[in-house]
Amino acid sequence: MLDTLSFDNLSPGAIAAALGCAGGIGLGLAARLGRFCSLGAIEDVLYQGSNTRARQWGVAIGVAVIGVFALVSLGLFDPRQTLYLAKQWSPTASILGGLMFGYGMALAGNCGFGALARLGGGDLRNFVIVIVMGLASYMTLNGPLAALRVAIFPPQPAESPAGAAHWLHAHGMPLGASGMIIGLVILAIALASKHYRQEHKSIAWGAVVGAVIVAGWASTSWVSYATFDALPVESHSFAAPIGDTLFYIMTSSATSLTFGVGSVIGVLIGAAIGALIKGHFRWESCDDPRELKRQIGGAVLMGIGAVLAFGCTIGQGISAFSVLAFSAPITAASIIVGAAVGLHQLIYGFSIKA
Repeated sequence: MLDTLSFDNLSPGAIAAALGCAGGIGLGLAARLGRFCSLGAIEDVLYQGSNTRARQWGVAIGVAVIGVFALVSLGLFDPRQTLYLAKQWSPTASILGGLMFGYGMALAGNCGFGALARLGGGDLRNFVIVIVMGLASYMTLNGPLAALRVAIFPPQPAESPAGAAHWLHAHGMPLGASGMIIGLVILAIALASKHYRQEHKSIAWGAVVGAVIVAGWASTSWVSYATFDALPVESHSFAAPIGDTLFYIMTSSATSLTFGVGSVIGVLIGAAIGALIKGHFRWESCDDPRELKRQIGGAVLMGIGAVLAFGCTIGQGISAFSVLAFSAPITAASIIVGAAVGLHQLIYGFSIKA
């Protein structure tokens, strides 16, 4: 059916944006209806003794990995075209960027994706986070901080893909099969708890998130192939795409729609729908200057950190994980450590808890 679509009146960028918007709606619904949240998962483990949302994240990763390498086996997707495997990996950038992002996430009270989801529910406090994070990411990617970033972490094409499945493939394992096996292991670990296997709603929404990531890769690969246009093959991430969205809103006559712009808009739409369904939509604003200052500082750190690490909690935490990039677990672990430090500071100050 997709092959019959006409591109005469719709640009490849607009098609990619529409597909990104559809996936973004799914992610926004998962955040509002399925309580899918990275910071919430970390807080639950550290302070509530619950790993339900952490396991939900594992389900999303497992489903995404299985789906991606099923596409690879069918010859429908080449992970080497993705940013996470096409660029030379810098462990230092992943760790530093992840720590900055995690600490900033704790200060702001949300990651970029979470801020969009809350903004879609009427929380105007997260409007500030979204705007500042988008500006900070663009400052680091193309603005005043770009030269310093390139000098410290010069971007280079990868000599070979820095990914677990590709490493196994280089040692004789079939690429698609090895990736799907790893994905099944991740999914099995997430579902190992008998108690969690009874959390059908959480499992279902985790699977939805994983499927959305797979659909992102599949759809952008298809658009790039079908239109013969040099569009990036990408899936969902919420750092630079927030900056792209702001830039498009200001200069749409001089720029083009992208998958990332559609994804950002889709999350806002999905979150608004989810909030309305649950009766949680309400306008909120910040009435504490100290809270606002903390959120702005956290958003700046997230914007810079996400660019250094080539992704955020969704970009590295699931999209990069889905292609089994080595950067994904390192960045995710760094984000968790940074968030844990930030949360401890907010709750206990700099003192050591007895």
